Amino acid sequence: MILAGDIGGTKTVIGLFEEAGNRLQPIREDTFPSQHYSTLEEILNQFLGPGSHTSLHVACFGMAGPVIEGKSKATNLPWELDERRLAEALRVPQVKLLNDLQVTAYGMLHLESTDLCVLQPGLTRKGNIAVIAAGTGLGEATLYWDGKCYHPIATEGGHTDFGPQSDLEVELLRYLQRECGHVSYERVLSGPGLFNIYRFLRDSGIAPEPEWLRKRIAEDDAGAVISEIGLTGDDPLCTKALDLFVSLYGAEAGNLALKAFAIGGVYVGGGIAPKILPKLQDGTFTRAFADKGRFAELLRSIEVKVALNPRTPLLGAAHYGLRLVRKRA
Repeated sequence: MILAGDIGGTKTVIGLFEEAGNRLQPIREDTFPSQHYSTLEEILNQFLGPGSHTSLHVACFGMAGPVIEGKSKATNLPWELDERRLAEALRVPQVKLLNDLQVTAYGMLHLESTDLCVLQPGLTRKGNIAVIAAGTGLGEATLYWDGKCYHPIATEGGHTDFGPQSDLEVELLRYLQRECGHVSYERVLSGPGLFNIYRFLRDSGIAPEPEWLRKRIAEDDAGAVISEIGLTGDDPLCTKALDLFVSLYGAEAGNLALKAFAIGGVYVGGGIAPKILPKLQDGTFTRAFADKGRFAELLRSIEVKVALNPRTPLLGAAHYGLRLVRKRA
């Protein structure tokens, strides 16, 4: 039996899986509000119930934040996780902690074709794969191809310097520098990042903010409101904000593809992409993705897909757990 988890600042998803031939069979799954618990162990005890857990062969968890030497401090939670401590608490032979984008990347390899939407057809070839995922923050990871199989590699690439490519983007950089000093790609490519873009366009006088929109944003999730209205085209400020967001998203996806030499493809994950899929499909993303000068032709040959399955990180953790079981055997 394999215990898997997707640990986030808002929610933690835990699942039990067992091997069934060449596939993993889900047994049970539950979602917990992370902020209501002081430790991951509390959630696991509630999920598993009292008693021995001798049927567990391995546990694998993906979490938002760097994992160093089997230990990690959650980015948006007061949790400190340790593989050895968790293994003792669960009485399981092995516990593996991975960065959340590592398990997301690994999960991409196990999605059905119906879970994916192709933004740019490309050449079918084996090679490194890049994964970029905007949501509450911006996650980036690579899948390294060793000639036989893929290995998920974590990065903190979302925190690298934002590189503007137009006069408007330079002004966006200066606007955010006045507020927060260092401006990373996460400052513009995330839910809060979309609101940052919106505020910049509003405060720069690019388009006015109507009173009804100001009230909606004040009462609801700003990024979600801007996305929704930007898709409908009911307000020019939201439309322009979403246009710029998607263009920047494509540009940074192209940057990551070059850095990872991702000739095996690029996957776009995270919670935002499925919600703005029509905008991602209108060509704005792929034009910015391939706009890399002498390497434009290479970028146009890379397949780009959007992952639509929100369970991708959990599936990745479960399949990585299965990999560990098989390796031990």
